[in-house]
Amino acid sequence: MTPIHRQTTGVPGLDEQLGGGLLPGTLTVVVGATGIGKTQLGLQFARAGLAQADELRSGVIFDVSARGDSQNHRDYARRMFDWPLHSVAGQDRVDLSDFFAPDRRHGDYLHVFDYRGRRVTRRDLEWEDWREWQAELNAKLASAIAFLYGNFIRGARRVVFDGIEPADRPQESIQVNLLEYVYHQIVRKDPQWVARDLFRQHYREQAEAAAAHDYDPQRIGCLLLSTSHDAMLDELISRPLDEGDSLTNANTLIYMGKIREGHRLRRALYIAKHRGSHCSEEIHPYTIDDQGLRLE
Repeated sequence: MTPIHRQTTGVPGLDEQLGGGLLPGTLTVVVGATGIGKTQLGLQFARAGLAQADELRSGVIFDVSARGDSQNHRDYARRMFDWPLHSVAGQDRVDLSDFFAPDRRHGDYLHVFDYRGRRVTRRDLEWEDWREWQAELNAKLASAIAFLYGNFIRGARRVVFDGIEPADRPQESIQVNLLEYVYHQIVRKDPQWVARDLFRQHYREQAEAAAAHDYDPQRIGCLLLSTSHDAMLDELISRPLDEGDSLTNANTLIYMGKIREGHRLRRALYIAKHRGSHCSEEIHPYTIDDQGLRLE
């Protein structure tokens, strides 16, 4: 069996603090307030697959934003890497004809929901609004499966989940519900069963092609970017995790926030958890420029 290598984050100085990088087959969660640099970090991680010898292609971005404030993935990707993100939209019906054709493009970026300025937690919604969300979610699952499975069979081994809004009860968030399903029932699932879920009654016609495009789900690394209410790093570090919170199940947990240095604030990150590797208790200041994050 070919050894599974750690995945570089693409962030100068960060791999050394993570024992050489992130572990494929696991979930890494990055938490921080809006504007702290999470999306830039996510794009650096996704793009770093292009330079890793056992990957040789970029990862993909799975965006669940629903509030109307775009994360500017396309602008960041162009500015940082001259990377023209190919976007695909979430659809109720997906064209599955010629799905395995060599020239079929599955996109680099999927925004599942339309930007509507909608609330995403059960307690903030009327019953009919919640039912409408559930119906939309079910309708868009085919798009999610086609996007991720299509990229995995073409060699993508990195997924960045972005756009997670803060929720007092994560289990009530439509975004968290979607991502838990996607993570367990698409990313980590045996590819033959993912193909069955995608093609359904037409699976037998596609079974031979699906078998020829097999991949190992344990080689796929996942980075989840979650927005917090807290902007200060100390507040993030001291916040207790709720039982059942998706953060408790992450292999690696990174907080990004602001720290005080004299009379000014600056950005810094803290690796709160990194199972299977040594990580220091240090707080690491970083800067952001046109190439993204860089630890100082």
